[in-house]
Amino acid sequence: MQLLVRVIEAKNIPAMDPNGFSDPYVKLQLGKQKSKSKVVKKCLNPSWCEEFTFKVDDLKDELLISVLDEDKYFNDDFVGQIKVPISHVFEAKDKSLGTAWYTLQPRNKKPKNKECGEILLTICFSQNNALLDLPSFSDPVTSSRKYADTVLDSPLRSSPQRSFSPKRSEEVLLLPKEEKTTFAGRIAQIFNKNVDTSSSVSSVEANDASDLLESDSMVIENTSEEQSAPVDFEELIKSMEVRDQGVEVPNPLSGGVVLDQLYAIAPPELNSMLFSPDSTFLKSLSDIQASTDLQIGPWKFDESGESLKRVVTYIKAASKMIKALKATEEHTYLKIDGKSFVVLSTVSTPDAPYGKTFKVEILYCITPGPEQPSGEQSSQLVVSWRLNFSQSTMMKGMIESGARQGIKENFEQYENLISQSVKPLDLKDVGSEKDQLLASLQVERPSDWKLAIQYFANFTVVSSVLMGLYVLVHIWMAMPSTIQGLEFVGLDLPDSIGEVIVCGVLVLQGKRVLELMSRFMQARVQKGSDHGIKAQGDGWLLTVALIEGSNLAAVDSSGFSDPYVVFTCNGKIRTSSIKFQKSEPLWNEIFEFDAMEDPPSVLDVEVFDFDGPFDEAQSLGRAEINFLKSNISDLSDIWIPLQGKLAQACQSKLHLRIFLNNSRGGNVVKDYLTKMEKEVGKKIKLRSPQTNSAFQKLFGLPPEEFLINDFACHLKRRMPLQGRLFLSARIIGFHADLFGHKTKFFFLWEDIEEIQVIPPTLSSMGSPIINMTLRPGRGFDARHGARTQDSEGRLKFHFHSFVSFNVAHRTIMALWKARALTPEQKVLIIEEESEASVVQTSEEDSIAKTHQAADEELEAGKSLPYEESEAKILQSEESGSFLGVEDVKMSMAYSSILSLPTSFFMELFRGSEIDRRVMERAGCLNYSHSPWESEKPDVYQRQLYYKFDKSISRYRGEVTSTQQKSRLPGKNGGWLIEEVMTLHGVPLGDYFTLHLRYQVEDQASRSVGCSVQVYLGVGWLKYTRQQKRITKNILSNLQDRLKVMFSVLEKEYVSGA
Repeated sequence: MQLLVRVIEAKNIPAMDPNGFSDPYVKLQLGKQKSKSKVVKKCLNPSWCEEFTFKVDDLKDELLISVLDEDKYFNDDFVGQIKVPISHVFEAKDKSLGTAWYTLQPRNKKPKNKECGEILLTICFSQNNALLDLPSFSDPVTSSRKYADTVLDSPLRSSPQRSFSPKRSEEVLLLPKEEKTTFAGRIAQIFNKNVDTSSSVSSVEANDASDLLESDSMVIENTSEEQSAPVDFEELIKSMEVRDQGVEVPNPLSGGVVLDQLYAIAPPELNSMLFSPDSTFLKSLSDIQASTDLQIGPWKFDESGESLKRVVTYIKAASKMIKALKATEEHTYLKIDGKSFVVLSTVSTPDAPYGKTFKVEILYCITPGPEQPSGEQSSQLVVSWRLNFSQSTMMKGMIESGARQGIKENFEQYENLISQSVKPLDLKDVGSEKDQLLASLQVERPSDWKLAIQYFANFTVVSSVLMGLYVLVHIWMAMPSTIQGLEFVGLDLPDSIGEVIVCGVLVLQGKRVLELMSRFMQARVQKGSDHGIKAQGDGWLLTVALIEGSNLAAVDSSGFSDPYVVFTCNGKIRTSSIKFQKSEPLWNEIFEFDAMEDPPSVLDVEVFDFDGPFDEAQSLGRAEINFLKSNISDLSDIWIPLQGKLAQACQSKLHLRIFLNNSRGGNVVKDYLTKMEKEVGKKIKLRSPQTNSAFQKLFGLPPEEFLINDFACHLKRRMPLQGRLFLSARIIGFHADLFGHKTKFFFLWEDIEEIQVIPPTLSSMGSPIINMTLRPGRGFDARHGARTQDSEGRLKFHFHSFVSFNVAHRTIMALWKARALTPEQKVLIIEEESEASVVQTSEEDSIAKTHQAADEELEAGKSLPYEESEAKILQSEESGSFLGVEDVKMSMAYSSILSLPTSFFMELFRGSEIDRRVMERAGCLNYSHSPWESEKPDVYQRQLYYKFDKSISRYRGEVTSTQQKSRLPGKNGGWLIEEVMTLHGVPLGDYFTLHLRYQVEDQASRSVGCSVQVYLGVGWLKYTRQQKRITKNILSNLQDRLKVMFSVLEKEYVSGA
């Protein structure tokens, strides 16, 4: 059993120092166990709020609690003491004395001070020992191993069979407790320990050892039989192919790519040549590299059954610097889907100098290449590497240099050996998929006469011609009529109503024929104006091949239409030729857009019916191709359904082939970031491939999209939502994962019509608000994140509580100007900004310098007084990179039993006066909260805001927090409170979020008492090398604050009672 003593505070302590104050501290002793509290300087009503636990061996012991006054140069002065027999606590109700005031007693009968003061204590037995002996938070794996070692640390540990017997394992745990109940038992244990226990244990060990040898021999025989049975390599590959879960091909490793080559062989055949047990490739390679004693193990599934593994060992030949040594390679298949094969090889050379401190990882990626002109498949082999250091060493740079040189030489031989068996291919010879597809297009070029016949062969033209001929024959055969009525020479008027009607018909028919001829001539001028024009410049090149249309709406009286297509991208327009009298037109035309500096986001496609040069063309349908929501490879051959009333009624579609590539290669990202740095006025770091990959997976973006920056902030809706804002070249996205509910959306920079900064308000927790207004009808996919929507259909998004508002605002404005504004709008904004005061610029610079200096510090949450040498560690810290959002792992940070009911404990979360006093006592200044609002049945949520006191953090950072409370399922009276905290104004506060979980329920064994468990999780948003130290710092801070909060809560309960 363990005794829990919570020292809360004292009052009316006598003044022991000449200055009229005391420096009191508490000293506790139970048997030989001693503990001591912190010293409170110059105080007569000190508050400690500390917990102590003691192991109880004898119920006859007494707990001695003494209060002393610290003196620097003399012995500490005695203030008062109390003695509490352990038996009184054990015999009390619920084995607890509760929280009560105790009067301090003098040591002798004639004390200097008759009044020694009072002390507030909580004394009880802890029934939940496992909760009080918490494992180390910083290393849960090590903690679990230590816990297992302590449980199994007995002479019976060598017998594995006993671990499967619950009864025997229980005996092992209870054996020491039975012998430690009394002093006599303890003496007996000392004298009998080496006689009875050892003899009995040795006999048990002997019997168990013989059984174990027999069982082990049987296992070895069975495993040898299993391994002797040969398994076909192709069957293993097919088996793993069936288990493939759609894992993407990983990015090249950080050490660099040592081989990237196309080969005239299908991927499965290349995989068999390199990794099949029947292949002689490894034997030939070892002969070339002068390696000896090559041993290739069989492929077999690992324990989880998810991946294939094998082990290859050999003696590496000696070099000028290193003698011959043994190398071991462990090959593991990471992906097999029938088309792509990925193998990770981990090479260890423990006999090399410092060889135990590192391992070399080599990644082999075999993927399908472009189809050859002959129609056969090709494969692309990419080999990359990196060094994985398990220990730090001063020779790291030298080891990396030597490994890089050795790998380069080895894979030159590796490439030459493959080339002897398989023909390497050149991209120029193979040709790209784009060139192959476009080369197959044959543009239809009919003659003008055929088009004229096709266009004019309709009822209107034929009937007009026949009527014209009929009139001409009539004029030739008829005699001139006499002048009568109002006629005169040269003017022949109709003589009857019938003649008037005939003249009207002839005029209308002639007008329609002339209109047809005019439309035809104008259409011939427009025919193919943009087809075949080559793009100019370097950058993002967009090529669109318009193949054909299907079921286009008929708007002419003839039952057909004269369709043509208009493509618009980044403000540039391309127009197709007009197809006369077609509902199933065939174009086969190619359009290339001039190189664009910025990657395009959307391609607008609209089909019109040509109705002459002076009439407004009628839309037959439109479509929008979003490059961020589509895979470029999927757009290489696609049928796009058209939107619109006419198009949807007829189910109209267009057949397109779209290609987007970058002629600048890998420099496009660096060039774009360099341009943005000038606009932002701050260095923007190039993110790693792993970071970009996580960003792309988070929002489902194509591989060419890259992350520029990300900021922690709040999304303001009905209630503020903590999350993260992501900025890239084409989108602005938001992601939040609060209490397991994920919110995610993004919209294009081009969708934003206006960005405004709203001054701080109480609802925004004192932070400026960035208000983004979208254009009418845009961004409807993200409408669940919008604050409001006006009458014109414009969505408005509010973001606030940025950790670095000035940097976030400058970055957002720079990206928006670059993407969404016209040149005239950019000039107008520049003129407005030039009128701003210089004071604001200097202020922003000073704030930026302050944040930069703060980023070089190590502490987060509660800042401990580190030495200067330790504080300088972060000077070489890399700018954090986004790691991706995953579920936060929670670990227990604190557990205790409080002498108050659950209903009173919940006052801490009800927004009452007790809530405010407890939080202020725990070092939370300017504490404010929103009312609880119902999110769903029996689930409530609120927002918190407060500042840290200087005693908590010397930076006095701010905290914005979201709490959610609900009933514990299946437990009456129990509550579950979850909290997500974001720190502002503290170093590295932008790198993580804190996740807390309070679980409180009534203690069944007590009439008045509740059990409280607090779990902590740190959600890392960016990488830093100081994660362990920051986590340890946060845990220490949290535990201290929780002790203060719960002690003050117990005091409030006692005072109220």
